[in-house]
Amino acid sequence: VSLDKLKDGLSQLNLDGYTITASTVLKKGIKATKVDVVAEGTDLPGRPLKDLREIISESNLESTIKDKSLSILQRLAEAEAIVHNCPVEEVHFQEVGHIDTIVDIVGSVYALHLLGIDKVISSPIDTGSGSVEMAHGLFPVPAPVTAELLKGVPVYASGIEKELTTPTGAAIITTIASSFQPLPEMKLSNIGYGAGGWELNEKANILRVLIGEDGDTYDMDEVFLIETNIDDMNPQIYEYIIDRLFQAGALDVYITPTIMKKSRPAHMLSIITKSEHLDNIRRLVFKETTTIGVRISKMARSILTREIREVKLPYGTVRVKIASDQNGVRSISPEYEDCKKIAMETGMPLRDVMELAMLTYTAK
Repeated sequence: VSLDKLKDGLSQLNLDGYTITASTVLKKGIKATKVDVVAEGTDLPGRPLKDLREIISESNLESTIKDKSLSILQRLAEAEAIVHNCPVEEVHFQEVGHIDTIVDIVGSVYALHLLGIDKVISSPIDTGSGSVEMAHGLFPVPAPVTAELLKGVPVYASGIEKELTTPTGAAIITTIASSFQPLPEMKLSNIGYGAGGWELNEKANILRVLIGEDGDTYDMDEVFLIETNIDDMNPQIYEYIIDRLFQAGALDVYITPTIMKKSRPAHMLSIITKSEHLDNIRRLVFKETTTIGVRISKMARSILTREIREVKLPYGTVRVKIASDQNGVRSISPEYEDCKKIAMETGMPLRDVMELAMLTYTAK
């Protein structure tokens, strides 16, 4: 992004008292751009949410840029309100209320606008570790507001004892990113490196941005596969175990007949789950089966976009799962349990209920 174009966009804010500069630096031998927002005062007071909101909403920026910037600011304020136990409108940005917060938020959104970015995908977030000094004292990394903002996002600590993710940075990335996953298939067109201020011993302190076109427009996520071979358990127990595994958060459970050493017949129990359920499911497998060991592997998964809709039949409501990709709807599947319930209550054949649900949905 051209610095002059970025400055032109930021000049549409009713905000002064700062300068923005960009310089080329080397980080561990990698050329990167270091952007600095320098406030004219060294002891600026914090600003209430209302002030920051007005600066953005009363600017001359396009409505889409203002709306996205306000969404980031609101998300940041809501996290502050939770941590400090106060209403959102009473939030006073003590740690993040300076001019550079507004410039960081609006500048990021405006830069994406200049680049014509349609979708942002992020890798898991390295929060750093150690502690950070704030207005209220010394706190562990990630800081309380940062941790609040990163709920539901895959995070890790690489062992570097620095604050690598700030509240403002967390608010920006969790608002603009559509997913957090390994690098998706794409045709690269541009690569940018942004430099941080610290010189880290462990790695280059840079943020890399890869820009390109979708090579695979399917959604992707990261899952874990847990597998174990069992040859000494009553097969009747599997029904109970499968139910328990789904209750514990399994995305899928399946059993495959197999042959073990010395030609012993066995069953391979396979479970697919997200990282947040991995420990619970592993404990459940050891508790409820006779296995003495499990295999765990991490993998990327391509998935169709899914949504649940409801159709009303004369006999009740049936949920319908719609799976689609960039070319349109790929499959339509009535919810089995809903159809089974109607079939049991009415005496209709189950296949007729499922067919009626399909016809009702397609007629809509």
